Amino acid sequence: MTKKSILLFLLFIIAVSSFAATVDTVSIYSKAMQKEFKCVVIKPTLVQDESISLPVVYLLHGYSGKYDNWIKNNPDLTYYADILQMMIVCPDGGYGSWYIDSPLDPAYQFETYISSEVPEFIESHYSVIKKRTGRAITGLSMGGHGGLFLGFRHSDFYGACGSTSGGVDLRPFPKNWEISKRIGDPAQYPDNWDKYSVINIIEEKRTDSLTIIFDCGTEDFFYQVNRNLHEKMLELKIQHDYIERPGGHTGGYWRNSLQYQLLFFSNYFKWANKQK
Repeated sequence: MTKKSILLFLLFIIAVSSFAATVDTVSIYSKAMQKEFKCVVIKPTLVQDESISLPVVYLLHGYSGKYDNWIKNNPDLTYYADILQMMIVCPDGGYGSWYIDSPLDPAYQFETYISSEVPEFIESHYSVIKKRTGRAITGLSMGGHGGLFLGFRHSDFYGACGSTSGGVDLRPFPKNWEISKRIGDPAQYPDNWDKYSVINIIEEKRTDSLTIIFDCGTEDFFYQVNRNLHEKMLELKIQHDYIERPGGHTGGYWRNSLQYQLLFFSNYFKWANKQK
């Protein structure tokens, strides 16, 4: 690296440190649930031209979490937004929604909310890319299930999707995390447990156009279901990036994972929008 390159790099780091991305908290109404939910919107401040449309990563929280968990637990999101020149949107996914439209409870229609109502608000209030090559979705744990579930089910809307430590197969956990409240007792509604699990969605909603990344720690209780998903994708010849590394179901693991996923999505956005 030349002296000039080093100087430019240092100046960039100073600029990023001085002008961290802005963090808005907005309220987004859901017609489907007739209720308003809060949402964090992280917008880079280093955009030279306000008319430039930015790509968006929709970042989902886990079970028992809420809209501001990601920014509270990982304030570096503001720097990633600036460095990678992307918006990061953290919507509220409710308490144990699993990001589905519950067939049993009309108060839990979060597939509609996250993949329709939230993006509609974002795209009408911010300068963002309004096509699938400018949208990605991912999340942790329950949100990891949501990232892949919604990514596959709405592959005409999202160009890329991901998951970190995701509950990608609901069936091994019939008594956990209020899943049965959303889709019913497995003895009564066995089809729902198949229908709403990511590992089966990839068969029903196969697509060659999605760019996919997911990972899980080898000490995580979701490790085996992620490993199974990876192996099934290999069998189905679904292109994807899968990573497993030492770690459990912890904040430290997710913070480390997210920086790689955001870089992955940034590279996708640059490639996909250059091709169009």
